[in-house]
Order: sequence, then structure tokens, then C-alpha cells
Amino acid sequence: MGKKQQKLKLPLAYKPLGFVIGWAGGTLAGLAFKTTWKAIRHEDDAPDPLDRERGWGEILLAAAIQGAIFAVVRSAVNRTGAKAVERSTGVWPAGDKSTPKGRGAA
Repeated sequence: MGKKQQKLKLPLAYKPLGFVIGWAGGTLAGLAFKTTWKAIRHEDDAPDPLDRERGWGEILLAAAIQGAIFAVVRSAVNRTGAKAVERSTGVWPAGDKSTPKGRGAA
């Protein structure tokens, strides 16, 4: 199989691996958020948006922290997985998205 054919098939083959990596990253992010919330508020559970006893500020703070942690962990996990695939196969798994903007391919 030529390198061009391999480039076309790798993104599809990466999908199941990406799913597993994403699931593991989500689990890791959940644990990181729980630990962070406990350190900030000294509570085991973050506020639920439908909890009548919690105020807007506390609910929005928890959502912002959780969103930031999930975004950072997701990016780190996805990037690590892509680099591992590239090291093992020589092909970047994202297909055409690998060309940085402003440095277009000819």
C-alpha cells in the first residue's frame, strides 16, 4: 500500500483509538475536576445547576472550572495520541488538517 493510500485510510482507522483515548481523557478530567473542586470549596461534590440551595456564582464557577479542565485534558490526550500514532506509523492521523494555517501546501 502506498503512502498516499495509507494517509487516506489512517484517519478512519484512528477513529476507534481516538474514541478510547477520549473516554480515558474524560475519566481523567472528571477526577481532576473533583480533586480541584474539593481543594477550592472543601466539598466532595460540585453544585448541580438545579440545586435550589446553590447560588448562580457558585454554579457558574463550577461550570467554568470543569469546562477549562475538560478542554485542557482533552487537548493534551488527543495531541499525545496523535503524536504516538505518528511515531508508530509515520503518518499524522488528522489527514489534511495537519498543514498549519499560513503555511499552505503547494
